[in-house]
Amino acid sequence: MKTIIEPFRIKTVEPIKMTTPAERRTLIERAGFNLFKLPAEDVIIDLLTDSGTSAMSSAQWGALMQGDESYAGARSWYRFERAVKEIFGFEHVIPTHQGRAAERILFSVLVKPGHVVPSNTHFDTTRANIEFAGGRAVDLPAPEAADPASRAPFKGDMDVRALEALIAEVGPERIPVIMLTVTNNSGGGQPVSMANIKAVSRIARTHGIPFYIDACRFAENAWFIKQREPGYADKTPREIAREMFSYADGATMSAKKDAFANIGGFLVTNDGELAAQERDLLILTEGFPTYGGLAGRDLEAIAVGLDEVLEEDYLNYRIVSTAYVANKLDAAGVPVMLPAGGHAVYLDARRFLPHVPPLQYPGQALSVELYVEGGVRGVEIGTVMFGKDPHTGEEKPAHWDLVRLAIPRRVYTQSHMDYVVEAVAQVYQRREEIGGMRIVREPRFLRHFSAEFAWV
Repeated sequence: MKTIIEPFRIKTVEPIKMTTPAERRTLIERAGFNLFKLPAEDVIIDLLTDSGTSAMSSAQWGALMQGDESYAGARSWYRFERAVKEIFGFEHVIPTHQGRAAERILFSVLVKPGHVVPSNTHFDTTRANIEFAGGRAVDLPAPEAADPASRAPFKGDMDVRALEALIAEVGPERIPVIMLTVTNNSGGGQPVSMANIKAVSRIARTHGIPFYIDACRFAENAWFIKQREPGYADKTPREIAREMFSYADGATMSAKKDAFANIGGFLVTNDGELAAQERDLLILTEGFPTYGGLAGRDLEAIAVGLDEVLEEDYLNYRIVSTAYVANKLDAAGVPVMLPAGGHAVYLDARRFLPHVPPLQYPGQALSVELYVEGGVRGVEIGTVMFGKDPHTGEEKPAHWDLVRLAIPRRVYTQSHMDYVVEAVAQVYQRREEIGGMRIVREPRFLRHFSAEFAWV
């Protein structure tokens, strides 16, 4: 069939509060023009993030009732551990309350002042945790990523030549770990090819550098490999995921993404000595190693979600429905990142608002106007999010200025997405009226969460 339907039925609904443009203009001004500060009930379609916003299945809700809340060695921990090992294949599994906790523990152990951590593109919390430990986060996106309109199939890849040049420049002893994010969230949700994963792994092992995968959206990346990379069409997403992780020395994971959970994450490795250090820090800051800051019911939900996310019917629906939104916007002349990513549609704010310079934050301006127009909440991925150099305080334009419309899993229907397309198209029609913005207050780290803005 040409029509791809949601491979699920809806059993519970949540009402949406409707607002007017005039009301929304007042609300966003009251929030300092920062969409993170809006009350969620004042948002009609919430595409701020796909993290922790998924709808859980009946099987997950049933699993919650089996949660064993014993402090140590709960049944739920062993189910969780088995589910993670079955897919990721690592010996040591360290649960955390979410992905950024796994990042903090990893970088607290590995990263020292003066260290350099390369990635295809670091996401906000990853970058902040590296910088907080005194390191420098370096983005090495593939050359194809520089053109948002390019339809290259794996624009999330790392530039391996640039990686080799960086290692030669700073020396392998100053690189405690190489990170590869799948899919590349800050790079437009674009997938990473298996060939690139292998190439990065070879370089890391040649120089004796640990190689880690940020696995937040590993299932979506596996599906893209199955669809686009020669030799993988007949493999299952589970088989592809296992191969992806076989080339790495460890991984971090936010279970709030590709595990359909509302909270949770984990850190995995085969290095027993490193795992011991990480567990010591886990006990100090998160909880006992068999719960890591999570309730037993959350461990149960993650174990079920990791299985469900690899179902082919779901993954086909997920990727096709996201592409549906991007393709409709493209057909309407709206500049978007192409081809569509897995979890989100990315508007190209620089092409959308070419008259707004990068240091007047076109992505933030576009995000604000989209909320005013239709009550749609997205997030800027660009000069605001990437922030200032933590060592020099200098601010430069980011690689790009995008607005991410992250689609929660199993939450919205096609009519919701048609509404989003209409709202974006209406903002595009009046794009020449939209000006730039300036920051009036900002913190040192992760400024996009709490900064306040004003119109220029």
